Amino acid sequence: MMHLDSGNVLLKPSQRRQMMTWLRRALRLGQRLGNFFLHVSLKRIGKSYEVNIAVQDTAGNFNVRMKRHDWRDAMRELSRMVCLRLQGQRFGMA
Repeated sequence: MMHLDSGNVLLKPSQRRQMMTWLRRALRLGQRLGNFFLHVSLKRIGKSYEVNIAVQDTAGNFNVRMKRHDWRDAMRELSRMVCLRLQGQRFGMA
């Protein structure tokens, strides 16, 4: 399950779909772990964007935070980081 809190950032529906495609692999990995919940919050602070991702699953909880000038760069990097962390948790459980 995933929850998106866009905060004070206005996202178009196409941008929301783009975020979902970046996080699709993380969602599949999380479902394999079980009891998966992904909370994404997006805030604009001055001229930069701050993206926080909180992950809860049966293997444990972790948070990832990124601050960039472009929200797309931040989300792309964070989705990669989340996938790597979830893969590590999956191998740690085995």
